[in-house]
Amino acid sequence: MRRQLHLNLFIQSRGHHEASWRHPGSSPLALTDIEYFRDLARRAEAGLFDSIFLADTLALMDTVAHAASTWLEPITTLGALAGSTQRIGLIATASTTYSEPFNLARQFGSLDHISGGRVGWNIVTSWLAAAARNYGGESLVSHEERYERGEEFVQIVKALWDSWADDAVLDDRLSGQYARAERIRPIDHAGRFYKVAGPLNMPRGPQGRPVFVQAGSSDTGRRFAARHAEAVFTAQMEKATAQEFYADLKRLVVAEGRAPDQALILPGLSPVIAPTEAEAKRMVRELNDLTDPEVGRKRLSGRFGGHDFSYLPLDKPLAPEDFPDPGTVQAARSRTEVIVGLVRREKFTLRQLLAYLAGARGHFTTAGTPEQIADLIEDWFNDGAADGFNLMPPLLPSMLDVFVAEVIPLLQKRGLFRTTYEGRTLREHFGLTRPESKLSRS
Repeated sequence: MRRQLHLNLFIQSRGHHEASWRHPGSSPLALTDIEYFRDLARRAEAGLFDSIFLADTLALMDTVAHAASTWLEPITTLGALAGSTQRIGLIATASTTYSEPFNLARQFGSLDHISGGRVGWNIVTSWLAAAARNYGGESLVSHEERYERGEEFVQIVKALWDSWADDAVLDDRLSGQYARAERIRPIDHAGRFYKVAGPLNMPRGPQGRPVFVQAGSSDTGRRFAARHAEAVFTAQMEKATAQEFYADLKRLVVAEGRAPDQALILPGLSPVIAPTEAEAKRMVRELNDLTDPEVGRKRLSGRFGGHDFSYLPLDKPLAPEDFPDPGTVQAARSRTEVIVGLVRREKFTLRQLLAYLAGARGHFTTAGTPEQIADLIEDWFNDGAADGFNLMPPLLPSMLDVFVAEVIPLLQKRGLFRTTYEGRTLREHFGLTRPESKLSRS
């Protein structure tokens, strides 16, 4: 069977361009209106996307006065979307740094039952300093400790989802036996960060466990992904670096004893699409003209753990020395490496850098015709750079609608993308195996 492209829709704000909320092409609905998310999920399902994805932020951003960054909590939102859709996968972010394993296992386990097996968990180790202050911490947890905590956290939730055998529930009304108690076992975990007795107080979900998604690209993040991730969202600004990341991560996955097709790599892609390339580029300029450089400066500071960039003039060319060493940053280390690499390669001024990052925060941005976007997707997919894409439309819903109406048919004609859903679970859409409970073998 020919390898098939995978597409995830990343829903954020009124689009991924920083100024999308101001643009007339974006939705008029409030970002706290569930109908906004329901509408986008249905549009993506009509386009046969594998899944939709909701990110999360655990603190109010200091750009709130001039940037739309307040929306619904993702796990509860997925509960509403599960009842509004039939086939599309539903992925939400939840932090291992500021959650408890038992609570999270129950929440995502419930969602997997509610959705009929369509849920995925985007595993994050939270890096925002303001989030630490909201959860009782005076300072940001170090990069190393976040991943150590995350490793233990994931091992616990795996054990909790495996604490029931698939055949544990009888629900036999005549005999009066609801479950086989011997097919349900405690996990009795006692580690450095957590103590959890278990078992989980609900049966295993349709997928065995939710699909694991991860987005870290640092060395530590890659090794974490190689052990656990079944889909990897990554920010790659050019094809060559995407190919290097793809090859390296697949190698690490194999070294962990896993099949390479059980860890899909989906780079972020934020395309402005128009009938002509000139029109697409005009739309980019129109969006960029709506941005506020000081909002971008604050967001850049957040990426670098609160570093003060206020002294940098907007129109002087930047150098890597203008930034903290990414290796010392305790925040989003992989994204800081991408930004410094971009400055080294492009010799941007701060104004130019902020305009570039306004498009999709360091993900790959492009502008062109439907044919050009389809060509790019096919090239990356066939040339060892991607298993698919994490689509990040700059404007929602307008750029999603253009992608569904004009790009997806081209991909289908080329035999790259499905013409109908063949499975019902997210694992089936992604071509992932269903993990067995350890109790299934006992």
